[in-house]
Amino acid sequence: MKDLQKRIDELQALLKKHRHAGLKELPTRTIFVDPLLGALGWDVRSPDEVELEYPTIDGKAVDYALKIDRKPVIFLEAKALDDTLDDVKAITQVVGYAVNEGVNWCILTNGIRYKVFSSAERATAPNKLLFEISIDSENLSERPIEQMAAHLTRFSRNSMEDGVLDEIGEEIFTTAKVRKAIDKLFAEQDDSFVRLIRKMLDDENVSPAQVKAALPRIWRTESAKSHKADSAESGKQGRQTREKLDYGENHHTGGRPVEVIELYRKLDRFCQDLAPTNVSRRYLAKHVAWTIGKTTFCSVHLLQSGLKMWLNLNPNKIPSSITQVRDVSKVGHWGVGDVEIFIDNAEFLHDTEQYIKMAFDLVSKVES
Repeated sequence: MKDLQKRIDELQALLKKHRHAGLKELPTRTIFVDPLLGALGWDVRSPDEVELEYPTIDGKAVDYALKIDRKPVIFLEAKALDDTLDDVKAITQVVGYAVNEGVNWCILTNGIRYKVFSSAERATAPNKLLFEISIDSENLSERPIEQMAAHLTRFSRNSMEDGVLDEIGEEIFTTAKVRKAIDKLFAEQDDSFVRLIRKMLDDENVSPAQVKAALPRIWRTESAKSHKADSAESGKQGRQTREKLDYGENHHTGGRPVEVIELYRKLDRFCQDLAPTNVSRRYLAKHVAWTIGKTTFCSVHLLQSGLKMWLNLNPNKIPSSITQVRDVSKVGHWGVGDVEIFIDNAEFLHDTEQYIKMAFDLVSKVES
């Protein structure tokens, strides 16, 4: 891991030199992509491990085929350094290569940003995006170099041999699908679903109407009721523009990788479960906020590479050993609170729950 962190540091220095210099694809591969792949354990000099210009069945070629036991496990397509990687055609192309060759994983990169897609998912090419990672030094305020390295190792040679990326993808994509199905059940309140709940309750005193009334309290979805509550809350804020009234979940989740959206949903569930009848969620221009009364205890901004979370908490309450935490009491930021934490995986989100609860408890005392 230390060697990888050192390589990232070297590449960040090179980026300062070459940024906006019009570096073409080939030098981008030579200066940025090849060294990083090497640090991740891929020998770019061995065709049995990394085959360059791998021929595809449609007569074209993908820039890199990363192999285990001489069999491609990742296709990687490189673009010029200043490419934004947002071109749907480019995304569809690399995903198409993988689909046609039966390769599950594919990556689109400009040498600094790496977008990881699962070709096996039943979705449009852009929605196959599992996660994205950038090693841009300008993002250090958002993500420490240790986190960058840890995220990149997901597609290291050792990780691919151990099936780590497959496990992560299966967990995140499956969770997203199941959550979507449950959201639909709770939102639509199908009669058969209500009957099943009453059967499980084994209590004839609980009517279907009572079950339907309870469902939104248990599982808060983007239903008409929640929209009505959000609109009522917005009305309390005085005069607002039409644009602001239109902020909603899609404003924040649109275009984000599946992993980031799932992290947001886990955070939302945790915050609301702290006090289901008292915690309110508000969608603002740059962040989502969870409040007790009029005071925010937690807020978050969704990035392509993770969540930037703020807690209404004294920074001294967080152990200095947690490197992902910043004291932003004297730094401008979008959310509410002096503690900023960058979250890029479910395990770390779980570790931060104790601090979210701490902020919740402090705000609850103020509002009581």
